[in-house]
Amino acid sequence: MTTTGVRNDDLLRFALKLDGVASGGLGLLALLFDFPLGLPRGLVIGLGAFLVAYGIGVFLLGVRPIRPLVAVVVIGNSLWVVDSFLTAFADWFPVTGPGVVVIVAQALAVLGFVALQVLGLRRSA
Repeated sequence: MTTTGVRNDDLLRFALKLDGVASGGLGLLALLFDFPLGLPRGLVIGLGAFLVAYGIGVFLLGVRPIRPLVAVVVIGNSLWVVDSFLTAFADWFPVTGPGVVVIVAQALAVLGFVALQVLGLRRSA
């Protein structure tokens, strides 16, 4: 029997670590820069701090995935996508044109993480 050196959870680990790095990076950007998104600065700072902590947690989960916690991440990411689209288009805030672009772009990225994480969960089963 030959082995390829690929574990059955490599995709899941990759998806979680990528999500962690991207989330943490976006959080740092939100904390360090005041982009004209049309969102209240306090909200952006709160989300930035959350994303940094979340990013660290999800990255660490990618080191040693625990299936029930990964399911929580998938559900949370899915809710984030829905909330992002509502934030961009439901007139909750006076979101600027660039704000809509940023909010939608990050929502699509998170949707990609959801797809990779679900696929990774299925492959590792």
